[in-house]
Amino acid sequence: MSATATVPVTIHYPDDDGLPMSDNTWQFNWIVLLHSNLDVQYRNDPSVFVAGNHLIYAVEGKVGIRQAPDVYVVFGRPKADRGSYKLWEEGGLFPQVVFEVWSPGNRFEQMQDKFEFYQTHGAEEYYIVYPEFPSHAAGWKREGDKLIRIAEMNGHISPRLGIRFVLDTGELTIIGRDGRPFRTSTEMAAERDEAEQQNAKLAAKLRELGVDPDSV
Repeated sequence: MSATATVPVTIHYPDDDGLPMSDNTWQFNWIVLLHSNLDVQYRNDPSVFVAGNHLIYAVEGKVGIRQAPDVYVVFGRPKADRGSYKLWEEGGLFPQVVFEVWSPGNRFEQMQDKFEFYQTHGAEEYYIVYPEFPSHAAGWKREGDKLIRIAEMNGHISPRLGIRFVLDTGELTIIGRDGRPFRTSTEMAAERDEAEQQNAKLAAKLRELGVDPDSV
């Protein structure tokens, strides 16, 4: 009798869950705001990975055990392009901080599934941002094997990220670790333009004084 060779089964883990990134501009803008500012905050740390609208697969061989947070941060994993985040390829390290941005398309059951996924697989902090006026946030912090609701979000400082949530007159502001509010890409670009203009003026003044600005 001849032995029958066993053909290994190749499991496909899609990089796209088929769902839209956002349902409206409020949600999209907050996703971009969170991702871009956190990415900038950790731009010089090669062991912090920041991702947005990105699938996490928790169990090898179980394609259905997955979620795609709006934004997440992993401490202890390298910055690198990934089609998806597979825990068994990442040393079993689950993202420590997860953000979801609420939209009218979110169903209670869907959000509950997300919460259970993040709680079960190891998130240390979980935040939901509600972007439409009055904008606000809800948060949970790990205690043992559970995520426990943060009683007061106004003034709350993320233990991992060092960012602070501020609620004032119906508006949510997030203050970065540098003490400055999170800024849109347009605001960041305007700051760069202003800095470049100031540098150009200073260089021109130095030349008037007979000083080569490149030598200073």
